[in-house]
Amino acid sequence: MSLQGKHIVLGITGSIAAYKSATLIRLLIKMGAEVQVVITPSGKEFITPLTLSTLTQKPVVSEFFDRRDGSWHSHVSLGLWADLMLIAPASAATLAKMVTGVADNMLLTTYLSMKAPVWVAPAMDLDMYRHPATQSNLQTLRERGVHVVEPGDGFLASGLEGKGRMEEPEQIAQAVAQHFEAEAQGCKENSLAEMEVLITAGPTYEPIDAVRFIGNYSSGRMGYALAAECARRGAQVHLVSGPSSLPDPQGVHVERVSTACEMLAACQKVSNSCRLAIFSAAVADYRPEHKAEGKMKRESTGASMSLSLVKNPDIAATLGAEKKEKQIMVGFALETSSDYEEARRKMARKGMDLMVLNSINDRGAGFGTPTNKVTLIPQEGEPLECSLKSKEEVAKDILNYLTNHYLQQ
Repeated sequence: MSLQGKHIVLGITGSIAAYKSATLIRLLIKMGAEVQVVITPSGKEFITPLTLSTLTQKPVVSEFFDRRDGSWHSHVSLGLWADLMLIAPASAATLAKMVTGVADNMLLTTYLSMKAPVWVAPAMDLDMYRHPATQSNLQTLRERGVHVVEPGDGFLASGLEGKGRMEEPEQIAQAVAQHFEAEAQGCKENSLAEMEVLITAGPTYEPIDAVRFIGNYSSGRMGYALAAECARRGAQVHLVSGPSSLPDPQGVHVERVSTACEMLAACQKVSNSCRLAIFSAAVADYRPEHKAEGKMKRESTGASMSLSLVKNPDIAATLGAEKKEKQIMVGFALETSSDYEEARRKMARKGMDLMVLNSINDRGAGFGTPTNKVTLIPQEGEPLECSLKSKEEVAKDILNYLTNHYLQQ
């Protein structure tokens, strides 16, 4: 992948992970980018400007003006020069200041003046990262369009082990290159304009009696992120959602259902007119054959209770069998391992064009997490493995892939 001719402002903050910035600079320059470093005063305690300027062949910017000759460093000019601003590492303090608009150093004034996309790669101790304040700040930045490169799990400078390590430079550089490649191929705002899209999300609840049900831990967040991103790109989105506490995405028509049979019926009402269908719901495979009237009493069931279960309809397979010409259908496969062949068998059986595979054994992926790690598996060709990211970023990856490989046909 190439970054030939791209201008990247690399922000470095006060974190031990700043040592990784040297490798990141080398990788970005090797891919053809021009890199201008902007570093906070505390960042210089972890890596020297001499090292950074030697690698970039540019003076490092840190202060508002040069104390020797009074020359001014224009954050406005940097904002206009850049094709992308990447803050790596991004400390908890800098993330908080970005949210509140505090402009007390050159890096932050550059961010506030930036015309290009902004990416952050957080790096901090695990307790700081998972603190509600930090998570709230990251979510606010995502909502404002900032791309968050999720940190990894591993050994931390504190001696503890957990999530908070800045993602490795190789992964960050690759993700930046993929961003520009997708942009060059037209994956921008309004790329799905006038297109009707069907998305399923969340769990289904199959009632046992008036108060009990068979269900699962799905929050619906992946499907809701896909719906929001499709709407942002101009699509007319029909989101059929199982029980979820998430608010309706802006600009999306939402139909809320409870059971698999209700979800299928809601999908069939709109599926014929949809160019794209994405089945991300975690639909229960079985439902009780009979729903008890009222609430079953524990005393009346004895020491044990048996349920007779029947298969639910397979929504993806049912609509896959009814697929119209030029319709594109995407299935999700949640497995306990990265089994590509099983995902391909599901894809063939259900009539899908693309399968999104994620393993519940991958830390930070699956139900109940704000992040996901997926592999995109086409009918032909090599699978595309994506790194751990927020579900909002995963949604962008999936839609970029679909736009590039399927929706331009």
